Amino acid sequence: MLNHVVRIFFFAAAIAGCLLGPQQAAGQASRAASAQPYPTKPVRLIVPFAPGGSADNLARTLQPALIEVLGQPLVLDNRPGGSSTIGSDLAVKAVPDGYTLLLITTTHTVNPGLMKLPYDPVKDFAPVSLVVSQANILVVHPSVPAKTVKELLALARAKPNTVNFASGGNGSSPHLSGELLKLVTGVQITHVPYKSSGPAVTDLLGGHVPMMFVGPLAVAQHIKSGRLRALAVAASKRSSMLPEVPTMAEAGAPGVETGTWYAILAPAKTPKAIIEKANSAVARVLQMPEIRTRLLSQGVDIVGSSPEELGAHIKSEIAKWGKVIREANVRPG
Repeated sequence: MLNHVVRIFFFAAAIAGCLLGPQQAAGQASRAASAQPYPTKPVRLIVPFAPGGSADNLARTLQPALIEVLGQPLVLDNRPGGSSTIGSDLAVKAVPDGYTLLLITTTHTVNPGLMKLPYDPVKDFAPVSLVVSQANILVVHPSVPAKTVKELLALARAKPNTVNFASGGNGSSPHLSGELLKLVTGVQITHVPYKSSGPAVTDLLGGHVPMMFVGPLAVAQHIKSGRLRALAVAASKRSSMLPEVPTMAEAGAPGVETGTWYAILAPAKTPKAIIEKANSAVARVLQMPEIRTRLLSQGVDIVGSSPEELGAHIKSEIAKWGKVIREANVRPG
């Protein structure tokens, strides 16, 4: 008798699906999925960068705490390549049920200005939460006769295109930071690209290149030892790692805010209820004292956000970097 009832139930459900049409049936399925407890099985977090990098390190820092909060395993899936586009495209094609998430960085909003993407960086994703950010620091070699941003700008204006700035390659955060400085202030400085930020910092320390925008972890020890001079932090507030260094706005160059931020997305059409649960999990993790201590020791600022705030941030960053890339005629490295 029970089997007969079950057969009738599924037969009725099939007829209802046909009568409703595929879109309405899919909508009902989505609502049914969001009504279920979440999560009930392992969650995959795609990290579109190689193991050992900053994004991977962040994911591994958060992983144990997220497992504790979610009550399910969190599997990290490193998919490097294509300036994060390979892993991002994989996330776009995943089932939108909350069991595939994507960790992105600023690169997600720079790529649209540099290349043709196999996905829409806004429409094909559902924002979950910002996580942390790391502002760039404007540093110079001690031999540079400028102790403030205003003095550096005056030096650059007096001798256009003779002051060089290093970066980890075309389209990298340090490169676009220098281009934004040029755009905002009107100074003419010359870009010197390196294969990565490591060799660029080495040449900066040797005095072979006079200035660079770079994350605090790479240069904080050299600033404290006097081997480099920090002129400003490119953020709206001072760095917790270098609180004595003024912001670019405080130093006389408002509008130059650059660095790297990290956020979590889901595939588009992931049910809102599941997005809210994932957002809540991230928020709880970012409030844990041990996680906050570890993150702050890594030189990042703890951010967090609502899904709506992250969505607005992504659109704003795409517009911002698209303008810089067009006006500076930046090409992929």
